[in-house]
Amino acid sequence: MRWVESGDVRLAVFEDGDPADPTILLLHGYPDTHRVWDEVAAPLRDRFHVVRYDVRGAGMSTAPRDRRGYGFDELLGDLAAVLDSVGKDRVHLVGHDWGSLQGWEAVGRAGSRDRVASFTSLGGPGLRQFARFRRDGRRRDVVAQAVRTWYIAAFQVPVIPELAWRAVVPRILDRRLRVREGVPPRPGHPAETLVTDGRNGLWLYRRNMFTRLRDPDPRVGGVPVQVIEGSRDGFVTPALTASYGRWVARLWHRRVEAGHWVHRSRPGLVARMIGEFVAHVEGGAAVRELRRAQVGEGRTVFGDRLVVVTGAGSGIGRIHGCRLFGAAMV
Repeated sequence: MRWVESGDVRLAVFEDGDPADPTILLLHGYPDTHRVWDEVAAPLRDRFHVVRYDVRGAGMSTAPRDRRGYGFDELLGDLAAVLDSVGKDRVHLVGHDWGSLQGWEAVGRAGSRDRVASFTSLGGPGLRQFARFRRDGRRRDVVAQAVRTWYIAAFQVPVIPELAWRAVVPRILDRRLRVREGVPPRPGHPAETLVTDGRNGLWLYRRNMFTRLRDPDPRVGGVPVQVIEGSRDGFVTPALTASYGRWVARLWHRRVEAGHWVHRSRPGLVARMIGEFVAHVEGGAAVRELRRAQVGEGRTVFGDRLVVVTGAGSGIGRIHGCRLFGAAMV
């Protein structure tokens, strides 16, 4: 662990693996710390340089003196400070929950986009994409998403959320992890600093969720984006996740049977998906599962799938198959 200064905060930064290898930077969400990535970082560090840090106000990192210092400008300033300390021009960014929101914002801004070689998102939309979904999405889909994220409005209320973090929220979170997610708590997650982290992190919502974006353009340019969707995510609806394809030119969409904390419940699978994606972006051949996950851009309806065309006799299946696929048939 080492310290990185960013404005008036000190960020606790943790590194594993060989710095000569491609760098993967793992951003945690709310109310977690870098320790939520332990099981994912372990298998990645043999092939990649893995960097994690506690975001401002969480874990071992300090909180800003002014509570308004949780805006995206400050958060992306922290990201830039960590990248400068690592000494890499570009990194492969992976974010979960609020870490994912930060990642979407990074690839949406011209100044930070150039430093992101690829982005993998777990369990969190970008605010730009979310705003367009609320405006253009089907009413029932927008309502369903609003129901899942009712707490965003509740977090805007003064004092009461802070009191709830002291009284009941840790027990609610513990039950959710055990029962809904199938993730038993273990040393490091939830962190010993959970109550303080939860209270500080309320300002992520208060500072960002209902502010007007200076640049509301939801497009992310040419950055390769991989979305890992937990099929039982209680906070992000499939309709919202499906809408990302409108704004991402190079998108891979992969689904996992898991809840919101997919990187805790299925860490080996998540690590493999991240490694496969990063290796492909770095110039390696895409594995079959990754090719099948690509959205658009040359993908055919039956690409990378075995298709059996049957017939009632007289070669009818072969005739229809030739019409569908041309001469390349077995």
